[in-house]
Amino acid sequence: MKTLGVIGGLGPMATAYYMELVIQMTDASCDQEHLPMIIYNRPDTPDRTRYILGLSNEDPQQMMVETGRALVRQGADRLVIPCITAHYFHSYLESQIGKPVLNLIEETAAHLKKFGWSTIGIMATDGTIRSGLFQKELERLGMKAVIPSEESQKKVMHLIYENVKAGKPVELSLFQEAEAELRAAGAQVIVLGCTELSMIKKDFPIGPGFLDAMEVLAMRAIEECDAPLKEEYHCLVTR
Repeated sequence: MKTLGVIGGLGPMATAYYMELVIQMTDASCDQEHLPMIIYNRPDTPDRTRYILGLSNEDPQQMMVETGRALVRQGADRLVIPCITAHYFHSYLESQIGKPVLNLIEETAAHLKKFGWSTIGIMATDGTIRSGLFQKELERLGMKAVIPSEESQKKVMHLIYENVKAGKPVELSLFQEAEAELRAAGAQVIVLGCTELSMIKKDFPIGPGFLDAMEVLAMRAIEECDAPLKEEYHCLVTR
């Protein structure tokens, strides 16, 4: 098996959950059948959303490049970033690190296309939404993207920054209100396009019709590193 390198800390709980997902989704019967992982947890990496929106001059790219290069020196064959907003910098990071970095945006859209979905809602940070990362890739593959209204987007950002990142209780009613708006706009599946939203899915029964982009990243990392994937994880949209 190939060794997986994780550019982590963006944020820390999401990184820990990502490792848990990879282990949970691997079809292994003993320790020795799990894939090797090297995790570099860098929570001091500058905020990606603030930089993308021009609210901060602290560029996170060089620290992520340094983290990736350190992982490569330690033997990582494939790299992942359990931070969706960071994929705004994907091309630059991969070119500077010099090893394949799985593109979570492309992999998520490809998974939806594979199973025939056509109208996709997106819950994500302001940086991810405004940069159009998911929208552009979904539309490139012939799907329609639906994003929250300004009011609903504020609710999503509150969940991400004021609840999960702050270690506070999740205000699930805000999640449900944002979901209801996207469903009313025709969303068949809603992508949880932020790793903090993945934590909400982990802790609450959010119901059918969701795709956790972090689960897609775990699935594809397992496959790319030549480890076996459990059968129940071949389709990741909640039922």
